[in-house]
Order: sequence, then structure tokens, then C-alpha cells
Amino acid sequence: MTSEQIRFRSDVTVELVKAAASDADVIWAARVSTKGEQSLDDVATDPERSRGLIDYLMRDRHGSPFEHSSMTFFVQAPIFMWREHFRHRIASYNEESGRYKVLEPVFYTPSVERRLVQIGKPGAYEFVEGTKEQFDIVTEETKRACETAYDAYQKMLDAGVAREVARIVLPLTIYSSAYVTMNARAMMNFLSLRTKSDDSKYPSFPQREIEMVGEKYEAEWSKLMPITHAAFVKNGRVAP
Repeated sequence: MTSEQIRFRSDVTVELVKAAASDADVIWAARVSTKGEQSLDDVATDPERSRGLIDYLMRDRHGSPFEHSSMTFFVQAPIFMWREHFRHRIASYNEESGRYKVLEPVFYTPSVERRLVQIGKPGAYEFVEGTKEQFDIVTEETKRACETAYDAYQKMLDAGVAREVARIVLPLTIYSSAYVTMNARAMMNFLSLRTKSDDSKYPSFPQREIEMVGEKYEAEWSKLMPITHAAFVKNGRVAP
């Protein structure tokens, strides 16, 4: 494997594969509590006429009506992002396996916009811009380490070593892909913790790479459920 064949990226992929999610889903799910089987009449209701109900549910944190939706995404991101994502036990995951397939030589390296320097202690910190020299050393050393690691990986595979053993030399910056399925309530939980916004009632300090995934999730979800998304933002981006 030559250095020309190894690819470096500074982005993530988030593609909406399929969805059964609309603002109307929230309405009929909520109305069963007062209308019983008559709530079936609301399955095809106009959610715009029930904007106030969605806002009420969000404001008073009646969360279960937001669970009757489903969105499945295909996501490609560096493994260190997945380490954080999998901590959200609010989604279903199926990830590619380094035991069964040869992992592609695609690695993450930060873009020039990525803030590199941490100031402050855990719980009270911020990231600020790095210098050109710092960016250059991050880029150069990341590429050097990835090229060396993938070369070792390839040598072990060529020698007949099992994939699950050969992969042990690969760095966390290698990309992995997975399908992620979640409902709207789970989406809001994820976004409340993994995106940073001036509209948030509670501060969040996400690592930039998982925030990049969250931003792409939110862009897709806001198109599927615009009224629910607007209520989420209006009420401080707090998951109900």
C-alpha cells in the first residue's frame, strides 16, 4: 500500500436511508391518552393545526409521544467518534466489522477550521484556534502515523494473519461506517448533548467531530419534523 493510495478526510458522511417520521406521529400518539381508539382518526391529521399541542408536550417534557417515529442513517466517521456515539444507548446500531472485512485505508485529519488548543479544566474549558505550526504538525504526524500503521496492517494480512488480529495496529482515526436507527426523542437527546447552540438552556461541550455528525442529523430531522424541531429549539433544546 503506497502513501498515494491512503486517503485522508476532514469530514463525515451522514445519509438518511429511510424514515417513518412526521409531526403527525406525535399528535396521534399523544391523543390516545384522552381519546383512546378514536385517536386513530388523527393519524392523518394536519400537524400545523396542532402546533400548540406539540409545543405543550415539549415544554412540559411529555416525552413518549415523540418515540413513535423512526429514522435510519448511514454514517461514516472516525472510530474515536463512534466511541462517543455508542454511549448513546438510545439507538440501534450495526457497524462494519474489522473481523470480517479488510478496513479501507481512509483516515481522518482535522481541517484548518478545527480548533486545536484547549484552555481551562474539564467542566470549565474552551477550544481556541491553533497556530499554523500546530496545524502543520497535527497534519504531518497524523499522516505519518496512519501510513505506518496501515503498512503494518497490510503486511500482517499478506502474511496470513487473521483480520481480527491484524487490525490491532490501526489508529482511532480510521473511518468506520454504521447504520444508526433512532426515534425523534432519541434524536433530541443526542442533539442536546452533542451540539453546541446559543439557543440551549443547558451548556454542552461536544467534541467537534461528533458535533459534525449531530449537525447533519439535525439538518435531516428538521426537514422531516419541522414543527417538532421548532418546538425543540423554542424550549431550549432540552430533550423531553
